[in-house]
Amino acid sequence: MQMPVRHLLNGDTDTATAHPDGPNLDYERTLDRTVVHRESLAEVFVTDTQPLGGDAHAAAAQLPRSHAYYGDHLLRPRLHDPVLLLEACRQVGLAIAHTHYGVPFDHKFVLTTLGINITRPERMAVGTAPCALRMLCSVEDKRVKEGRVVGYDARFRLFVDGTEVGNAVVGLRFKSPASYGALRLSNRSGAPVPSTETFDFAVTGEVPAPYLVGRSNGDNVVLTGLAGDGDAVSASLRVLPQHPSLFDHAQDHLPGMVLIEAGRQLALNTLMEVQGTSPAKAYPAEITATFTSFGELEPRTEVRARTAPATAEEGEGVYYTQGGIVEFIAPTGGPEQSPASVEVDVLQRGASICRIDVGLVRLPA
Repeated sequence: MQMPVRHLLNGDTDTATAHPDGPNLDYERTLDRTVVHRESLAEVFVTDTQPLGGDAHAAAAQLPRSHAYYGDHLLRPRLHDPVLLLEACRQVGLAIAHTHYGVPFDHKFVLTTLGINITRPERMAVGTAPCALRMLCSVEDKRVKEGRVVGYDARFRLFVDGTEVGNAVVGLRFKSPASYGALRLSNRSGAPVPSTETFDFAVTGEVPAPYLVGRSNGDNVVLTGLAGDGDAVSASLRVLPQHPSLFDHAQDHLPGMVLIEAGRQLALNTLMEVQGTSPAKAYPAEITATFTSFGELEPRTEVRARTAPATAEEGEGVYYTQGGIVEFIAPTGGPEQSPASVEVDVLQRGASICRIDVGLVRLPA
């Protein structure tokens, strides 16, 4: 099993983690969409980034109360999507690369790792106003070549209303157009690189009913051909190149966030099939992904999931809903109170291109 994100986020920290109350951040407008590599203004969530000295940064994002993709979930009470928070962190990682580290705008960004751990889901309840998310970012494992920053891991502490609600990590590598082109050709054994703008994706297998993967809208279902076998469930990736959030702009490969979504949906279905937990009562509090190869457009992409034994650490708690909100309860040792862990493997041509671990907090009926 992959190392959980809480372990990926452990380690030395700097001034980014020392001053959760400062500086003042702007929530009045979003950043320029080009800084976060988005075409649609509706897909930009970051409103400010500020350097704190060294490799420490502060950032702000506004999480919408309603969104056609990030808000389309069955979970009650309604909670902000952890994948939305992860996307906000990803956007910060891109923004500070351009504005604080001088990475040119023509460079390509390659994801190596994504992870998020929501430790206070009761603070993630969707309220009567948009959620003001505060992020403190520490850039680590910074890679410099010939005086240029060519990659780093951005580690985040996340705050809502002054309370720390979780942490995240975004691993990025930066490639010049020539370097990226050579890398893509090498990955494809010299074959021309296609684009989602023109590639015709075939749908193989039946698209499941949205509720089977925790969705209300079938337009957000990214799996086909669900099949169960004991404690394992498999499916094929349903690529939606016109999806306004998952494919905000044309791509020459499968974006990491698309694979994250596929992993999340299959994990929800796996927990339902194996343990009988409804997707409406399973909150993906922890998601960790490691990308080992580009997801190509042509081959069929298989997604396989299997439940893993829960290994709650000493001192960790379990989340329950009472009176319409989520409360933190200390563990009492019952197996029904342990967060469920699902291991997901994404494969093309029989080889793994991405491993995802999803920790699902089971909420009572």
